[in-house]
Amino acid sequence: MPYIQLGDLELFYEKMGTGEPVIFLHSAYSRGILAFASQILDFQNAYTCYFPDFRGHGRTRCNNLAWSTPQLADDITAFMEQLSIPKAHLIGYSLGAGVAMAVALNAPERVFSMTTIGSSGFKEPSGADEYEPEWLAAHGKDVIIQQMLERHEEAHRGNWQEFMRQSAADWRLFPQLTEEQIHSIDCPSLFIAGEHDLFVQESQLRHLTALVENSKYLVVPGGSHRPHMLRENPVLVNDAILHFLKQHPIV
Repeated sequence: MPYIQLGDLELFYEKMGTGEPVIFLHSAYSRGILAFASQILDFQNAYTCYFPDFRGHGRTRCNNLAWSTPQLADDITAFMEQLSIPKAHLIGYSLGAGVAMAVALNAPERVFSMTTIGSSGFKEPSGADEYEPEWLAAHGKDVIIQQMLERHEEAHRGNWQEFMRQSAADWRLFPQLTEEQIHSIDCPSLFIAGEHDLFVQESQLRHLTALVENSKYLVVPGGSHRPHMLRENPVLVNDAILHFLKQHPIV
């Protein structure tokens, strides 16, 4: 699988399909291909799909273990530049939604459309404490610890504690956007959340669509924070995003 050198970063990504470029931006604690496993087959039939592993995550390598949402957004812009992708559709889940918004703000010429899943557009720090390494160890969360060791071994080189600290810190701080900044996003946008998402309410999605021109939202019935994943409602989510993308072809 391919790596691409971006300054101090050896970024791992997977690519499949043909057509307009779609870049999938994963959540914290996950990685590209894992977060969007239920999207691969549907989307690769019509689009060139890119699944990068963020700095500090998955198989991406960097000597410095520090990262933040703004830094990840800069990495994605550099990734597009290096691969000669002038403009793309961005699909971001949770942390990846914040990254997508940051790219849309800082490099609007690169983003043709944006879809977010599981994000209110504003920081929501509740819950971050329970992902600190000390809390996980004290409460016997061995399964989560093992997952972090396996999923991100190349990125954190065995220092899963530092990975969790970075993730919790970013969770508390970002997205760090004002209403004015969100209002300035001018690409077609689709905001998605599950009906029972603990971090996103329908009222917040309505607020986002009021701020962003040419946007709409979808609440997935019965869905949680990850309505696009297996055992939730990936068919509904995929069909909604594919219909949205078809309405907004890159020109």
